[in-house]
Amino acid sequence: MATTDTLHIEVVYPLPHEQLIMTAQVPDGASIRDGIQASGILEHYPELTLDTLEAGVFGKLAKLDAPLRERDRIEIYRPLIADPKAVRKQRAAEGKNMKKGGGDADSTGDS
Repeated sequence: MATTDTLHIEVVYPLPHEQLIMTAQVPDGASIRDGIQASGILEHYPELTLDTLEAGVFGKLAKLDAPLRERDRIEIYRPLIADPKAVRKQRAAEGKNMKKGGGDADSTGDS
């Protein structure tokens, strides 16, 4: 059972091929930064640095100095591979180009 001066947290780093979930205990008043450091996840993934990573709690982006609460799940977010806005624009443009032809001349249904 948790005491009032210790928080039990999880730190999650989802990758395409694996999802790592680590548990940690931090003192009451600890920040997201403190939780990430206490979990040991930075040792597993040396490419992660506290200077550049983005994190949140339960799917909501948060600053690394935000305070933690009991049973919080810190999520470390990976950079986007593609800009979603640009991908939607490209799909929309391709869709318009494809629809202009109206299909094959043989597919009119006349036999």
